[in-house]
Amino acid sequence: MPRCDTGSAPRDGAWGQVSSVAAATGAYPKRVKVVEVGPRDGLQNEKNVVPTPVKINLINMLSETGLQVIEATSFVSPKWVPQMADHTEVMQGINKLPGISYPVLTPNLKGFQAAVAAGAKEVSIFGAASELFTQKNINCSIEESLERFDEVVKAAREVNIPVRGYVSCVLGCPYEGKISAAKVAEVSKKMYSMGCYEISLGDTIGVGTPGSMKEMLTVVMKEVPMGVSVVDASVAGLGGCPYAQGASGNVATEDLVYMLNGLGIHTKNQFQGVSGLLQTVTLSGIPPWIKKKPRIQRWLGFLSDLPSSFLAQQNYEEMEEYSILLYYIGP
Repeated sequence: MPRCDTGSAPRDGAWGQVSSVAAATGAYPKRVKVVEVGPRDGLQNEKNVVPTPVKINLINMLSETGLQVIEATSFVSPKWVPQMADHTEVMQGINKLPGISYPVLTPNLKGFQAAVAAGAKEVSIFGAASELFTQKNINCSIEESLERFDEVVKAAREVNIPVRGYVSCVLGCPYEGKISAAKVAEVSKKMYSMGCYEISLGDTIGVGTPGSMKEMLTVVMKEVPMGVSVVDASVAGLGGCPYAQGASGNVATEDLVYMLNGLGIHTKNQFQGVSGLLQTVTLSGIPPWIKKKPRIQRWLGFLSDLPSSFLAQQNYEEMEEYSILLYYIGP
């Protein structure tokens, strides 16, 4: 479920924002913020429920890798997403480090209120540019979803909690096929106008190409004053959507960080971050059924060959060598 994120520098003052001209011409920003969605989007589609202590441990380990944003959980109905039923326990059990944001998903006002009671300091609302996907995902129309989101944003404003907006199916839908860029722009503009400080545009089923992405962004940027300098990713590429057949996973955080570092784009996740991400998946106690995934199996084999000094001392020269190897054994 690849995602890029748009935002307005005047509204949130986030570092690393780039102008719409730079984004349209392909110029790279100097810095990119990585939003880690593994604990939420990465685990929500697992058939077997991941134990709460494992989720907490995973988030705590991710907090040590240099990430600035870690999406912790989702305050949705356990009836629809059983994997996230322990959202309160997770939020109250993790170690919240200074300088790191731990946003949660809130589909409606009830979810928002529960999230705030559990200690959430940032929330996200999640819609889509596809009418059928919206019906399947959150059981309402696009227009009805926007009405719900407006309630959340207003309530969040009263208690000074920032709200991030997700727009799914921006390049294709498992039910409708190709999605109009104009529809993506319409939903994005409405979320931004409500007060979302950042808009995440998600290619939910991974059908986009550089050409279709550029075309879509060009249309969206006519409606929303923004640049592209934030990317959502999930450690080990874990993830998928229960209501989108074909959503096989996410952009892998470790691959994204390596690529950005190679382009000279600052992420705060340098080689020690890549090393930390590698250790996080393999050592966090993730259950066997997740460890059997092909990508993580390759990681486990790779980890067993690393010298102990690599993990214990994080020697930069060794990190560079093994980070290159890690990159080439990826899918």
